[in-house]
Amino acid sequence: MTDCKVCVDAGVCKMKTLITATTNEMGMVELTIKSDCPNILKMSWRLEPISPYAEVESEFYKSEIYKLAQETPIPHTACPVPSAMIKAIEYAGDLGLKRDVSIRFIDDDSEAGMD
Repeated sequence: MTDCKVCVDAGVCKMKTLITATTNEMGMVELTIKSDCPNILKMSWRLEPISPYAEVESEFYKSEIYKLAQETPIPHTACPVPSAMIKAIEYAGDLGLKRDVSIRFIDDDSEAGMD
């Protein structure tokens, strides 16, 4: 299994989060979180080792990460950090490839690069 680090710049709030995903000897992924956001930090205190298969295959409302985001609560639904945590779990669990994701604001459809 593969370990990884993911850095998230959440946008307007200007808060950054560093997610380190490490696979333990049981195949569970452990997340270590460093963040400027007090809400993400509170969420991270409750993280336990997680099964990459169960997390990546789960429905949104059954995801352990999204449940924690709801319970903490993370006050901004558009926060990209929970999604980044799942992407890190996916890669550390050898269930996906390491590839950057992005959200861009554009002014014209031609900027989308979908021609």
